[in-house]
Amino acid sequence: MSEPKTPTPTPAGDTYKGWVFKWTNYIKGYQRRWFVLSNGLLSYYRTQAEMGHTCRGTINLATATITVDDACNFVISNGGAQTYHLKASCEVERQRWITALELAKAKAARMQAESDDSGDDFSPSSPPAAPGQGGASQNSEVQSALRTLGSKVEDLSTCNDLISKHGSALQRSLSELDSLRLTGEAGDKIRQVTERATLFRITSNAMINACRDFLALAQAHSKRWQKALQAERDQRVRLEETLEQLAKQHNHLERAFRGAAQANATADNKSAAGPGKGEASDEDDDNEFFDAMEEAPEFITVPADPQFHKRSSSNISGFNSEMCADDQSLNEEPLAMNQESPSQELVPLKKRRTRISDKPNYSLNLWSIMKNCIGKELSKIPMPVNFNEPISMLQRLSEDLEYHELLDKASKCQSSLEQMCYVAAFSVSSYSTTVHRTGKPFNPLLGETYELDRRRESGYRSLCEQVSHHPPAAAHHVISDRGWTLRQEITVASKFRGKYLSIMPLGTIHAIFEKGNNHYTWKKVTTTVHNIIVGKLWIDQSGEIDVVNHTTGDRCHLKFAPYSYFSRDVARKVTGVVMDKDGKAHYVLSGTWDEKMEFSRVMQSSRGGENGTEGKQKTVYQTLKAREVWRRNPLPDGAETMYYFTSLALTLNEPEDGVAPTDSRRRPDQRLMEDGRWDEANAEKQRLEEKQRSVRREREREAASQRSSSQSEEGAPYENYQALWFESCEDRITGEQVHIYKGGYWEAKDRGSWEGLPDIF
Repeated sequence: MSEPKTPTPTPAGDTYKGWVFKWTNYIKGYQRRWFVLSNGLLSYYRTQAEMGHTCRGTINLATATITVDDACNFVISNGGAQTYHLKASCEVERQRWITALELAKAKAARMQAESDDSGDDFSPSSPPAAPGQGGASQNSEVQSALRTLGSKVEDLSTCNDLISKHGSALQRSLSELDSLRLTGEAGDKIRQVTERATLFRITSNAMINACRDFLALAQAHSKRWQKALQAERDQRVRLEETLEQLAKQHNHLERAFRGAAQANATADNKSAAGPGKGEASDEDDDNEFFDAMEEAPEFITVPADPQFHKRSSSNISGFNSEMCADDQSLNEEPLAMNQESPSQELVPLKKRRTRISDKPNYSLNLWSIMKNCIGKELSKIPMPVNFNEPISMLQRLSEDLEYHELLDKASKCQSSLEQMCYVAAFSVSSYSTTVHRTGKPFNPLLGETYELDRRRESGYRSLCEQVSHHPPAAAHHVISDRGWTLRQEITVASKFRGKYLSIMPLGTIHAIFEKGNNHYTWKKVTTTVHNIIVGKLWIDQSGEIDVVNHTTGDRCHLKFAPYSYFSRDVARKVTGVVMDKDGKAHYVLSGTWDEKMEFSRVMQSSRGGENGTEGKQKTVYQTLKAREVWRRNPLPDGAETMYYFTSLALTLNEPEDGVAPTDSRRRPDQRLMEDGRWDEANAEKQRLEEKQRSVRREREREAASQRSSSQSEEGAPYENYQALWFESCEDRITGEQVHIYKGGYWEAKDRGSWEGLPDIF
């Protein structure tokens, strides 16, 4: 049993850590775990090496209860599902933990109350730190000193409570001894000890009361100091902004005066104007350079973090990716520039819609529809629109671009290993939109297309086409001005199993980056929809993904943990390791597919820890501090009444001019459902499906006629159906038969010419 370095815990927010035995189950009993008490949170790990990346459990002491069972055992519970039965190595060690936990609990409860009370006293936002940095630092020093003082006094108050508690127990014990009617010297000694214990308790109470009065006085004055400091800081910020404006105006006036003087000198004497003009031009260029640097700094030098190990020059991309993570850069520009005509003025972007009609509340007998569908393929089941959401599978596929910024940042990385982290995060991000989306997208009609032209806003153009109907397959191609291309062909295989629905996407996703010519591929995991018949629908993702860089041999293995009632891990957990071609780990990824992903740089790896399920030792990675690489965007207001659509999904079916006649936006049954007219949508859906069946029967008759005529004449076999904008070929990377974009769509859109397209609606 290893103990903390300090004999007793320090109550001023310092961490308290050590080995404690924790009850696991009736089979394993108590197991030794590494516990860390910090900032009012008690966390535990299986080993000390796990502190950098894997926490096994955390309990908030602010709402927890601490009880003592016997000499070495104690229990911590938050009144809910978290209860830790712990056992120390000895009674002294148990008392140290109890004292540290009581102090941490009191401090956590106090901080929680202060945060609730101070929300209305001070504004959470503050002006920019650069102009008023001095005032802000003074203000923070005063507040920090007051908080420290208050914390110390509150710690004394907690100690007073503990002294009172133990003092009362001591007095009860002495009273019991006194009741034994001891005579002589022993009785006198007991009465003397009892009197001294009473005096000690009275003195400690007086000391605590005096400290509390001092704290109240300091807090009363602190509010006045805070207001005065804030007023001074605001005034200083305003003065500095005024001075900055005056300096800029002075600079422009000086340059205008110099330009006018040079023009006059040129008119008077052309021969003497050359050197003067050259000097003025150089000075003007310098001024323009500094003005540009003020608005958009291109290079930033920062001191190296001493905790970082020396790294090669390839890690410049680490700084680039950090800068990209904090910089909104091109992704949220409100205006777009016409690249062909730089001299033109900025053009406002199109305002996208933020709401659709609320979902109607129609009752439906689910079992009457589902009982005849068990074992059938989902695409062959006639479903009413009550099970759908008002977008097609092509639009749902385009929704993978919700977090295209990850690919934008990846294209700027210098290191292929860091680029792999962003690509892996992008592969996980596409599932974040499915956590509440239990509706089924519309099955696209054969030849149906969908374009998503966000070149002006986000720099990319996306095109999807339904290239096959049995089995249903959709081809997708995205080209970005920011140095990347994404393509995929997805075939969905689905089975209804009575209690749940399994959806298995088949096909490979490709991401190609111009910089470095890195070519990545990966596949999708299985989606499972639970409680189809009874209960509330919920979705889970499970399986494994291998993201492979075919240019460098780098690989990232991602594991989506399936939900388990008995698992102690966080729900929807995703973990992964980025390795080079030699199998050496460089980064560890962790997070959840519905919330966020983080990655950590691996400094050292070793075999250790507990054995895995197959008897193999787990690899322990020592990593640097984790950095967030992706976080899910919040849903728009009222999303629960709009099919839980994201901000992007709300715009996917928005009508647009100039799209192809086969575009999903023009599909009538889908539009009727979005407008809330579900009965009409069901009738229109049946009409479209019957029309598609008749077209297919006609195509089959033509194919049979063509085959019969080709028996007497040699020639190429008859092609039953050919896609409009994609052509079938063998993928040179995977060897699969896929559909690749052959071009022509965007040119046809620019011309406004859609000849030869089928009438599918």
